[in-house]
Amino acid sequence: MREVGVPHPRLPLPEPGQRDEPQAFHTWLAEAIPMVEHLGIREMRWEGESLVWELALEPNLNDKGTGFGGALTAQTTLLGWCWVTLWLRERGYARDVVVAEASQRFLAPVTGDYRLTCSAQSEQGPATLVERLASRGRGRISLVQQLWCGDTPCLEAHGDYAVLPAG
Repeated sequence: MREVGVPHPRLPLPEPGQRDEPQAFHTWLAEAIPMVEHLGIREMRWEGESLVWELALEPNLNDKGTGFGGALTAQTTLLGWCWVTLWLRERGYARDVVVAEASQRFLAPVTGDYRLTCSAQSEQGPATLVERLASRGRGRISLVQQLWCGDTPCLEAHGDYAVLPAG
């Protein structure tokens, strides 16, 4: 059971240059952030430089029988946090990451199980983050998250995530 004000222990870093095993990270994430086990995440995986979640709609239903906007917003924000955290871990950084700014645009109702994807908003984003971490000890990156029901885009979100200084 988590306690208010007590940080959850960090997951040990993977071997240098290796990615976390997504299922092990998902298990840790559900312990660190209790609401995760209620989000309907069925699978977490990398596809190239995009982090992908497969989700069930049922735990995220609204009163109309479609996806609840608040749940979808929380998922896009958390997916971005996971992208940055996993990306940093692969490079040997154990850092705190926070969302600095987020916005969503709802395009269509979510009417079935769905897929969320997250990637850097620009190709230069990751390189710029590495440069800022080296020169300033902290940095920021802009990400884009997209929600798909089959081939239908239902939501697009943008988030800026801050990587805090070590310490």
